Amino acid sequence: MSDGPLAGLRVVDAATLAAGPLIATWLGEYGADVIKVEQPDGGDPLRQWGAQKDGVGLMWKSVGRNKRSVTLNLRHGTGRDLLRELCRQADVAVLNLRPSTLRKWELDYPNLAAGNPGLVMVHVTGYGAGGPKSDRPGFGTLGEAMSGFAHLTGSPDGPPTLPSFMLADGIAGLTATYAVMMALYHRDVHGAEGQLIDINLIEPLARLLEQSVLTYDQLGTIPNRMGNRWDISAPRNVYLTKDGHWLAMSGSAPTIAKRALQAVERPELTTDPRFAEAQQRLRNAGEIDAIMAGWIRERTLDEAMTVFEEAEVAAAPVYNAEQLLEDPQLLARNVYPVIQDQELGAMRVQAPVPRFSATPGRVDRLGPALGEHNDEIYGGLLGLDAGRRRELREQGVI
Repeated sequence: MSDGPLAGLRVVDAATLAAGPLIATWLGEYGADVIKVEQPDGGDPLRQWGAQKDGVGLMWKSVGRNKRSVTLNLRHGTGRDLLRELCRQADVAVLNLRPSTLRKWELDYPNLAAGNPGLVMVHVTGYGAGGPKSDRPGFGTLGEAMSGFAHLTGSPDGPPTLPSFMLADGIAGLTATYAVMMALYHRDVHGAEGQLIDINLIEPLARLLEQSVLTYDQLGTIPNRMGNRWDISAPRNVYLTKDGHWLAMSGSAPTIAKRALQAVERPELTTDPRFAEAQQRLRNAGEIDAIMAGWIRERTLDEAMTVFEEAEVAAAPVYNAEQLLEDPQLLARNVYPVIQDQELGAMRVQAPVPRFSATPGRVDRLGPALGEHNDEIYGGLLGLDAGRRRELREQGVI
């Protein structure tokens, strides 16, 4: 991608799996030149992660969008020299090696910045720099557990529940992406040097769950699992329809909650002291749930949604993947465009988020084959001739 708001920005993505590579993915959607650095023996484990088609990882195809792939053995001293050379010509570098490994291999920020003072480096770890756990391996699952998310998710009488998608990695990646943009603004607008961004898999998600800490700190109580209810608003739950579908509803705003009560033919409850005010509704959330569940259970999904949409109630069907791809709102916005691909022929992936009016993001290509751009990067960018590239291949460096 040669244009876009980040055109001219070069990113070296030397991280693996989800959080780090996602940062580079989102930058690449808006014009950054992303060089994906992978071990020659299999590449980023994300290539083998999840569903496969004809041996091709589907998640890799999306997360690897708009990137150029080079192989580079970082266990080899010459490989680390080449990474340092790539970073000398980059604006951003993303790594997720353990702190001790970074120092041992001289790939920590002081060493990389010595060759490029303007470099912004993102270091993604499980626990963050400093502290007794800083050098321990970590994955999103641990972040979802330690952030407090799993404790609050699930039925009151059931076990803590982990998400079935990369929640902690995604939140960490999004947090780091806006941090990169702030660091670049500081560098380019204020004439400063680059800097190190320390991001882990616990704190970004914990920030979204801060209410639990605030409640404990100030009231001495620990919030527990409530299923699909939430102790900040009522009604708030998922409800089963007559034809076996699920419908979600939120009454977070007082006006919406009152509309919901009117829509289910209980207008008298909008002036009832038990339901007329937000805190009172919370104290009587179980009764509200029973009213909503009973009304919805007697109607099909289409019938219930017709009533709620006409009444401007905040309600929506619970979609699976097939329904998501068929939703008229998402179709109108072309949220899942079809992208042509050498290996899969074509694939639908989600379009870039957010949308810019003047400089929109794009998906030019899906994830490349391992080492597909070795000659382009090592020959064109670093100036290594064909003989030297062949020698490095024979040595197992690239």
